[in-house]
Amino acid sequence: MIMALVYSLLVLCSSVHLEAQLEVGFYGHTCGLAEFIVKDEVIKGLIGDRGIAAGLGCDGSVLIDSISPNTAEKDSPANNPSLRGFEIIDNAKARIESICGGVVSCADILAFAARDSVQMTGGLGYDVPAGRRDGRVSLASETSNLPPPTFNVDQLTQSFKSKGLTQEEMVTLSGAHTIGRSHCTSFSNRLYNFNLTSSEDSSLDTMYLTQLQQQCPQGSNDPSDVVPMNPASPNIMDISYYRDILANRGLFTSDQTLISNLATAQQVAENSRDPFLWNSKFAAAMVKMGQIGVLTGTAGEIRLNCRVPN
Repeated sequence: MIMALVYSLLVLCSSVHLEAQLEVGFYGHTCGLAEFIVKDEVIKGLIGDRGIAAGLGCDGSVLIDSISPNTAEKDSPANNPSLRGFEIIDNAKARIESICGGVVSCADILAFAARDSVQMTGGLGYDVPAGRRDGRVSLASETSNLPPPTFNVDQLTQSFKSKGLTQEEMVTLSGAHTIGRSHCTSFSNRLYNFNLTSSEDSSLDTMYLTQLQQQCPQGSNDPSDVVPMNPASPNIMDISYYRDILANRGLFTSDQTLISNLATAQQVAENSRDPFLWNSKFAAAMVKMGQIGVLTGTAGEIRLNCRVPN
């Protein structure tokens, strides 16, 4: 599904930048129905919960369950409880295994599902190069390199650069925050405890600030306290995210900071005016990101159950 940026919707696939050996139509002769099955399960999942489109990350290791004493990536503070929708992948994997066992990786199923969730929520469809293999290890510590919602534009730029992604691709992928929801704890510092001189973040639109304070009471740690990332259209992939930033209604510091730099501010303004341009750039960036740090060839394995290494 669409990555949560972090996530939020910006979970990066790996800390290692490798040249992937992937190809479109990889399963054409070995499991031709794989992509159709994944899309069918995504459609079913979205019928039940439109918001689930934003709930999953992009790396197959995020699917592995924690087994004592190891805490897996999905249960790290960066991912839990933001990531959800794992049952969509489980259902797709079970159906695929029943017709072509041991062929299609969980990592590829997740990449297909991310593409389908983008398309089903109003974004552009795109071809997904496949041929990923599944890793055997999932460690919560591996999420420590994910950019938190408190990052400024320079920190975001460096974080994405370390994965082989440009500043423009960072701004483009940040647009994934146009769908989904956030727990209040991810941004409550902007409402009540911003810095030593001000309790509130003065960069927030005052009406939006008041609205958020009503939705997120001070001191509350209730996990059910959530707000839409993009109130106007929380379940649609559109450019209102960028328009919100220009109106000082970016939910995270990492959102609003995009207009604090001349180059990124210009990209925000450009994306806010041209839906097709942003959707096209987003699709290209998703394909590029999906090829970072993947296992191919004989590395790793084809997991039979996405939640457990073989």
